[in-house]
Amino acid sequence: MLVLSARDVHRLLPYDECAHAMRAALVALARGEVYQPLRTVLRPPGAAGLMALMPAYLASGSAGADGSAGESVEPAAYGLKAICITPANPATGLDAHQGIVLLSSTATGEPLAVLNASALTEIRTAAVSAVATGLLARVDADVLAIVGTGVQARAHVLAISGARKLALIRVAGRDLARTTAFAASLAEQVAVPVVACASARDAVAGAGIIVTATSSAVPVVQRDWIGDGAHINAIGACLPAARELDSQTVAAAALFADSRESVTSESGDYLLALADGAIGSGHIRAEIGEILAGTEAGRTGPRQITVFESLGLAVEDIAAAALVYHKAAEAGAGCQAEF
Repeated sequence: MLVLSARDVHRLLPYDECAHAMRAALVALARGEVYQPLRTVLRPPGAAGLMALMPAYLASGSAGADGSAGESVEPAAYGLKAICITPANPATGLDAHQGIVLLSSTATGEPLAVLNASALTEIRTAAVSAVATGLLARVDADVLAIVGTGVQARAHVLAISGARKLALIRVAGRDLARTTAFAASLAEQVAVPVVACASARDAVAGAGIIVTATSSAVPVVQRDWIGDGAHINAIGACLPAARELDSQTVAAAALFADSRESVTSESGDYLLALADGAIGSGHIRAEIGEILAGTEAGRTGPRQITVFESLGLAVEDIAAAALVYHKAAEAGAGCQAEF
């Protein structure tokens, strides 16, 4: 069994290659080539966080990244991500997400690899948002606003700036000193000006691409801050009682999902807007994989606000893990362990 550390994952999984694998995985999901139950979440009373278990089976097939035939998906694989989310971790310098991804053979059930889930989640989440941004943001959108200063905020800057030409990046967080330091560190990694803003409202004003990457349970952006035509990647709220977007934003937007089932079961942005009466049960326009497969449309006009509600899917983890595993096997990377 191959053991792959966070360093291995970061080295072997560049954002552009991961985005390519995510396109293929999401098309496979849209075509019914994935078996993926909803994640199981354990929230023990008094615990510092929670644990989520995310299993999936990805069938082998030939779905191309653009939905066409002829570009092979990774071979069939079983996978399971066991991830602990501890909100207090960032204050101690740790990612809030800690865990493993187990990749197993579909032929024998033998464990093939164990990968660091924190690094894998970091990269694949941002890569999926880069895919969604390419599909849904206006072609001329070149100002990126990031609300949040953590691991996912950094990953999204790197993934999106690597996938399209930007003119300016604005960042906002709860603490201006931390935000300023965060912006300065990003400026060393991207060839785009990075500006620290005193508030989320200042960051998103006039931005064509917005990412909310926070642990907040209450809205961090409001409808009247957002310009017509903006695209939002909402990635932080993954529990039914937590939201990053107010009901008015969700109601005003064309809402797109990684998975309808996940959004209607787990997304506070959707469920709380539904409970408020701001939207109806049919508000989700399409899944990203359906747009990639050509069965559903994305943005329909330049003034339309679009929202990609990202819950994170097990198939994304499995596809990313399979890519890392095969690259590691070819390169002789990682550590071999007896099982």
